[in-house]
Amino acid sequence: MNIGNQIKYFRKELNLSQVELAEKIYVSSQTISNWENERSYPDLQNLIALSILFNVSLDELVKGDVVEMKNVVDKNKMDLYGNMMLGFMVMAAISVGIIIKYTDGFLGFMIPLVLWAISMYYAIKIERLKKKHDVQTYREILEFMENGHKINKIPRDKKKYLLEKVLIVTVFTAIVTVIMLISVLMFQAF
Repeated sequence: MNIGNQIKYFRKELNLSQVELAEKIYVSSQTISNWENERSYPDLQNLIALSILFNVSLDELVKGDVVEMKNVVDKNKMDLYGNMMLGFMVMAAISVGIIIKYTDGFLGFMIPLVLWAISMYYAIKIERLKKKHDVQTYREILEFMENGHKINKIPRDKKKYLLEKVLIVTVFTAIVTVIMLISVLMFQAF
C-alpha cells in the first residue's frame, strides 16, 4: 500500500507533526503513526478529512492503492473459500444421516467431523483475509470513489457488527442442523 507514504508526504508538505495532524482530524497520534507505517488503513471518513486538509483529491491521496484494493475486493478467492466452506458443511450435515444408517459405532462419525473441520478451515481463511485486508473499509472507499457517495452514512458500530456476526452464525448453525435432521430422517425412512 502507498497510503502511508502519501500521508507522510502531504503531512510534511504542510509542516505538520503527527500530533498536529492527529488533532486536526480528531484521531490519536498513534493512529497517524499506524497509517504512515502501514499497520492500519484509514477509514473513509478519515480519508476524506485528509484529502480536504491536504487539499488533494481522494484519487491522488490513495493513488496506486485503488488497484490493489480492487484486487483485494475481487472476491474470487473469498468466493472460492466460501463455496468450499459451504460445500464441506453441507456434506458433513448430510453424511450424519448416512453414517447413522450404515455404520455401527463411533468411528463412522469421524467422516462428518473431518468434513466439518475442513469447512471450519475455510471459514478461518475467509476471516483472516477479511481482517488482513480490512475488506469492509476497502469496499467503502471503492464505493465512494466510483459513485461519489458512501454506502454507509453511519459510522461502524462494533457492538452491532458483533451482534450481526452472532446472528449469522446462529442462523447458519440452525440451517445446518435442519439439513442434518432431514438427512437422518430421510435415511431412516429407507
